[in-house]
Amino acid sequence: MTKNLLIVAGEASGDMHGASLVREIKRLNPEVAISGIGGSRMQAEGMNILFHINQMAFLGFAEVVRHLPFIRKVQARLIEEVKTKDINTVVLIDYPGFNLSIAKKLKAMGLKVIYYISPQVWAWGKGRLRKIKKVVDEMIVILPFEEKFFRDKGINVEYVGHPLLEQIERYKYLTKDGLYELFALDRTKDILLVLPGSRLQEIKRIFPEVILAAAEVSEKFNLQTVVACSANIDEDIFRQLAPAGASFKVVKDHTYDLFRYARFGIIKSGTSTLEAALFELPMVVVYATSYLTYLIGKSLISIDKISLVNIIAGDKIVEELIQNEVNKEKIVSACKAVLSDEEHYSSMKDRLRALQKRLGITGVSKRCAEIVLGYMS
Repeated sequence: MTKNLLIVAGEASGDMHGASLVREIKRLNPEVAISGIGGSRMQAEGMNILFHINQMAFLGFAEVVRHLPFIRKVQARLIEEVKTKDINTVVLIDYPGFNLSIAKKLKAMGLKVIYYISPQVWAWGKGRLRKIKKVVDEMIVILPFEEKFFRDKGINVEYVGHPLLEQIERYKYLTKDGLYELFALDRTKDILLVLPGSRLQEIKRIFPEVILAAAEVSEKFNLQTVVACSANIDEDIFRQLAPAGASFKVVKDHTYDLFRYARFGIIKSGTSTLEAALFELPMVVVYATSYLTYLIGKSLISIDKISLVNIIAGDKIVEELIQNEVNKEKIVSACKAVLSDEEHYSSMKDRLRALQKRLGITGVSKRCAEIVLGYMS
């Protein structure tokens, strides 16, 4: 007998981890039919996509307000799907603004609510904890310190390790020569990797200053600038935002190859910083959002770090440039501080390598799938 499951993932990283989860659920029980919100990767694993993540890329408080009519439409469609397919379990992946809202509605309908990849409530104050306790049956967490945090708050939780480990292990890498040949890169120069995010709004805020800085850093250290383009972004946007004559290559869908072979990275805060760390790529982290979102976030945040690298390490491994600090001069200065000091560069690589040991072992998606199927039985 076919069982139906709803999964909601609203952005690129959620699509990546969601795809692995869908694959493992289907492997363990091929009879499970999965629908919901996701991206092309989840769709390729057999999930029926009701809304694509490209439609869900809202960034920050101000942007969400403008999209409220569409958000209500999406929620209504999910509720209709639950009723039509007689779904009794939902898996919510990250994306807390939307997911905690729909969780309340689905819980009221009697669904079992599983939250995979926790909202960063340990960073953004405790306001969401009360809601999580009311509407979430199980938190499946991926950062080692999160298990104790939620358990101490009386929330049902299981730590499964970080899914990036298996993504990196499973990926089929190009050789360095193959990467350079495929994208006509200069074989005489190492790569300065620019990763400005997977949402159009953040790219528009971050990229113009970053690309100016990257040009100067590349010239000084004999590097070539390569921009990693997320699958959901039109690569032409980078050429539109860059100054005339700017020299860089855009590479789409090969971010892990770039992480492996780059010399240095200028990377937007988020999952990408942790991915870069797992490749031991020295970096500078940048983050900028709308002024309103920044002011609200600053009033709520309860930790003094923004990058997952520094948060997990409990120390400042990489430089973080936030909001107005995301300008050419400060980015160039932060890059030079590492690239001009070989001892600093090597030390950063060593500290990033040590970070890997804190993130568990592979097999995360299988462990997560077993938990989900347990709720469905």
